Amino acid sequence: MTEVSDREPPRRRVPGPARPVRPGGGGRRPGPGARPARRPGPPRPAPRAFRLGSPRPRLRMIGLALTLVLAAFVVRLLQVQAVDAGTYSAKAEQNRYVVHTLPAERGGITDRNGVALATTVDSYDITADPTMFTREQLKVDDGPEQAAALLAPILGQDQEQLAKVLRPKNKELRYVRLARRQTPQVWNQIKDLKTALTTKAETDKSTVNALAGVFADPSSKRVYPGGDLAAGILGWVGADGKGGGGLERKLDKKLAGEDGKIRYAQSGGRQVPTAGSTETPAVPGSDVELTIDRDIQWAAQHAISEQVEKSKADGGYVIVQDTQTGEILAMANSPGFDPGDLAHADPDALGNAALQDAFEPGSTAKVLSMAAVLEENVATPGTHITVPNRLKRGDRLFKDDIDHPTWYLTLNGVLAKSSNIGTIMATGELGKTQAEANKVLYSYLRKFGLGDYSGLGFPGETKGILAPPGQWSTSQQYTIPFGQGVSVNALQAASIYSTIANGGVRIEPTLVRGTKDADGRFTPAPEPKKTRVTSEKTAKTLSQMLESVVDDEEGTGTKARIPGYRVAGKTGTANRVDPATGKYHGYTSSFAGFAPADKPRVTVYCAIQNATEGSYFGGQICGPIYKQVMEFALKTLQVPPTGADPARLPVTFKP
Repeated sequence: MTEVSDREPPRRRVPGPARPVRPGGGGRRPGPGARPARRPGPPRPAPRAFRLGSPRPRLRMIGLALTLVLAAFVVRLLQVQAVDAGTYSAKAEQNRYVVHTLPAERGGITDRNGVALATTVDSYDITADPTMFTREQLKVDDGPEQAAALLAPILGQDQEQLAKVLRPKNKELRYVRLARRQTPQVWNQIKDLKTALTTKAETDKSTVNALAGVFADPSSKRVYPGGDLAAGILGWVGADGKGGGGLERKLDKKLAGEDGKIRYAQSGGRQVPTAGSTETPAVPGSDVELTIDRDIQWAAQHAISEQVEKSKADGGYVIVQDTQTGEILAMANSPGFDPGDLAHADPDALGNAALQDAFEPGSTAKVLSMAAVLEENVATPGTHITVPNRLKRGDRLFKDDIDHPTWYLTLNGVLAKSSNIGTIMATGELGKTQAEANKVLYSYLRKFGLGDYSGLGFPGETKGILAPPGQWSTSQQYTIPFGQGVSVNALQAASIYSTIANGGVRIEPTLVRGTKDADGRFTPAPEPKKTRVTSEKTAKTLSQMLESVVDDEEGTGTKARIPGYRVAGKTGTANRVDPATGKYHGYTSSFAGFAPADKPRVTVYCAIQNATEGSYFGGQICGPIYKQVMEFALKTLQVPPTGADPARLPVTFKP
């Protein structure tokens, strides 16, 4: 039986010469196929055992490194989410959220009949965020220039200047205003162009939306439908949206209302509808109703403008007042201005000259002297006064406006013929001495409102000049009784005649009838202050005396007659102080009066400064204006003639 072995089969070897057997060796005998015996060699060293190093140090190092990295992330996370959370949140909101002011609609101004004199229309302030025109945002270097090229034709501005505004030196500036109070049509044009660029950029990656950083703040624009009508009363609204003069300034807080705010998320310059928004609504301003009658205002302004131009005068004013209420129905100035176009307005014409100019009233103030004389029972309308051609008082020689022989006038005639000398003589009887007479006259001047503000509280109003009697110079003691050496404004002068027309009770003039809130509730203005100045009897007598000025052929105001109506009035022609030099130059021409004389309803006062062509006498150039405006006012207010005959007090007497 053959035994099977798992060893390799022996290789076949080629027989070779037999190797001699080592002496003393054992083993097999040499024979065919026998393996020769190995020679003994040096002993082999034992194989070295390889051992792997411990992994724990390396794992500790890796773990430590990961721990440090994670710790750095945790610290940074804590800094961002806890320590500096507010700062980063603010930055995020600044980039994402925008806040716009919602301007309150400015209240309107109307006349007494609700006709608009000043109103507000929608407009927009075109603004921009300069940081949205940088290379980081638009991926181009000329973002501001591209935007300026698109905006310049629409806004009508210089392209280079717009580019400078859009590339400010302050790189962090995020708000600039490119144009104020643009019409909705202008903003719609910009908005349409902006939308077109955004749409194109979504499909064409090479398109740059250079207008992405352009926005619009809702605003408003003040409009004056009558142009220059009542501009001196209304004033104007400045570029900052605040009242800059007149009632726009005086009543600015009431008219302006309170602005609101809106906050919303934006992306690419457009609002994100799904992100929500917060809004604080604006509170509209109140509407203001004036005492002015638009039609009477137009008639007064038209009349004074024509005469100022015809006389080549420096200027003039007309006041129309309701004698029973003190309400001002018209206050016209010439020259005037258009509050909606201040860029072309004459700076010297801005304001309200009827309240801001102080001038010497001249003979229209003689009615004050007559009121004092009558109230103090010094004389009556029929008292005889012999008036010489010249009168020496103090160091001066006084005269009337014309040379004349000795006049034999009644007190009524002194007023009718406007005699300076007769007035000096009459007021000299107010006291035992001239000093005492001065004090009495001064007290009446103050009662009639001279030397004090009218009560309107109008910006820039002058209270005139009236020195205490102890400071009157030698000449003033005798010139103040006939209206020189004392200064008034036009409203003060008109108020004198309204006081007489109202039975001797002075009512503070008013311009505002009331206000209407946003909810439509009307709040009337407070009742004006009333002051008794003279007795009703004195006021009635003065009215009859003033009729003689117009009705009697000896009077100086015959050009103011109105057919069918009894008219009371007084002329005035005073030396004028030139405001540029402070010296007398030219004349102040004036006329004041009321009608109907026996049942007064309307007062009209007119004054023209420095007429240089034609007549400069008040009766000649202001009398016709008085007549024109008074006729219009009486018809507008539907005041009927009384039909009663005038008193026709005597003017002269026979010695």
